[in-house]
Amino acid sequence: MEPKFILTLDGYIRLGYVRMHKDLLLPGDVCIGGGFWEVDHISHRLILSGKSYDYGKPQWTFVTGKLFVPKDYRGLRIEYNGDSIMDDAAISDEFEIEYY
Repeated sequence: MEPKFILTLDGYIRLGYVRMHKDLLLPGDVCIGGGFWEVDHISHRLILSGKSYDYGKPQWTFVTGKLFVPKDYRGLRIEYNGDSIMDDAAISDEFEIEYY
């Protein structure tokens, strides 16, 4: 079990401790990438990184409108750190965030 996340076409970030990224999918979800996550409590950040072996890197540009994040992560700055400098993004600055 590892801390993994997926991004859905509808803009939902789903996080959990799972074996496979597909374990985070709900019926009707279309996954557009994923990776790993951690919370840095000192700097108040939710750090997303890497890529899913099954779904690849999160395709942030496919998300239109809001990004939906679990309410447990309210108040944290959301960042994505990819495997190249071109992948790094301050997700909190790029999207309107709504919590569910």
